[in-house]
Parts: sequence; C-alpha cells; structure tokens
Amino acid sequence: MATNDIKYVLNVQLADNTVTVENKDDKIAVLVSAGAADFQRVVSEIMEVNPGLERETVEAVLNLEKRVVKKLLLTGFRVNTGLYNAVIQPTGVVDNKTWNKEKNSLYASFTQGADLREAISATMVNIIGEKGNAMYVAGGMDAATRAPGFTATAGRNYTLTGAYIKVAGNDPSVGITLTSSSGVVTRITEDMWAVNKPSQLIFLIPAGLADGAYELKVTTQFSGTNTLLKTPRSVTQTLYIGKAPTGGDNTGGSTGGGVDENPLG
Repeated sequence: MATNDIKYVLNVQLADNTVTVENKDDKIAVLVSAGAADFQRVVSEIMEVNPGLERETVEAVLNLEKRVVKKLLLTGFRVNTGLYNAVIQPTGVVDNKTWNKEKNSLYASFTQGADLREAISATMVNIIGEKGNAMYVAGGMDAATRAPGFTATAGRNYTLTGAYIKVAGNDPSVGITLTSSSGVVTRITEDMWAVNKPSQLIFLIPAGLADGAYELKVTTQFSGTNTLLKTPRSVTQTLYIGKAPTGGDNTGGSTGGGVDENPLG
C-alpha cells in the first residue's frame, strides 16, 4: 500500500480562546490524544503493515536506526530522514574560549521533513464537539493478534478505547451492535462484555460472524456524572472481522454528537 493511499484523521475538540476572553465565540482546537505510542507499539504497527516480518527483526532494525542516527548527529551531521530534519545545536555563552558544561550545553533540534509535511497537508480534521463533553473512539486492539486498529477476530475479545463510551441506561437503543454490509444487525449482549468503562470496552466478537466489514455502534446514556442522559447518543466505527482490505482506512471513525442538557465533566 502506497503511503499516499493512507487516510489520516485527527480528532479535535473546541475550547475557549483564553487570549481573547471578551469574545465567547472565539474558539481554539485542542487535539484529542489517542494515547502514547512507545517502542513496542511502533513495532506492532510495522508488523500489522507487514505480518511476514519477525518481531525480533523489526526491533533489531529500529534499534540499529536509533544507533546510527545518534552517531551521525553526535559527529556533526545534519540528519534528514524525510520524516524529520535533525541537528545538534550548542547553547550558552562561551567564556575564555572554553566549553563550560555549567554554562554550555547541547540539544537536538528537530523540524518536520517533506514526507511529514505532505502527510499533514492531506490529514482530515474531525471536530467532535466542545472540550470535555465529546464521545469518541480513539483506537482498538484484537485479542487474537494483539494488532492495534480496527480489525477483530470472530470468537475472540476486542478492546475499544475512547471517551464516554461506557454502556449505561435503560433505553432500548442502548448497547453494542455490529451491522454487516447487508444490513444484518448483531447485538453484543451484556454477558459478552468483559470490561465496561468510560474509556475502555472489552467484549467478545460472536464466533459465527463471517469475515468482512461491519459498522460497530456503541449507544449509551452515560454522562460522566450520576445522572443519565435523557437522550442516548452513539458513536460508530468501521470494524473489519478478519483482515482489512488493502488500502482500506483502518485509522479513524465517527463520533457521537454533543448533548446540551447535561455537560460532561
């Protein structure tokens, strides 16, 4: 899959602009974090793109890249990977032509490269509501493959992360459903839930589901307080049972609308 075929989506929330407090309609966009991606997460993402690679090989190559980049930077090279440009910069005033570690130091300066600029220019920004009251999906993970993203395995648990996704309320629409491309709706009943938290759902994918694309829908009256929302709200996300098609968007989803009656703290 070509890099320019990948669809990137960033979720943002609106917050008051504290610089112009006199204008209540003046808003700024605040990025909704999808979490922290450490070294092992990067390895897992690479293996999802190319499952034929051995984990030890991927780890070795990434560690070697870090070693080589560090060597180049600390021997005076400006490193340009396409994703970023990096160079070591000295700071502080040099007295008496002598480097003094008490006054002088080195730091690495990073700026975005051409590849990253191009990807940023093509990234979609999804405004999901006011900061503090938005329901959204941030990511997921298949228990069978340990692969992050929106693919799952029938008969195994799937983890969904986000905000305000805890299933709560007595409205008939409340719950978790999977809708096939042909319109068949499968309800994930409560006995199939393992974890039901505001930021995390873990539930069993029914063993009989055929491979393919489904609309995963979570509907809840959860508000973040002791009071349930009068009107349920939902969040949807395309979930692939089996393997996502090549070139398919496996990075983003849609979000639930805001609720005026009961702000979420």
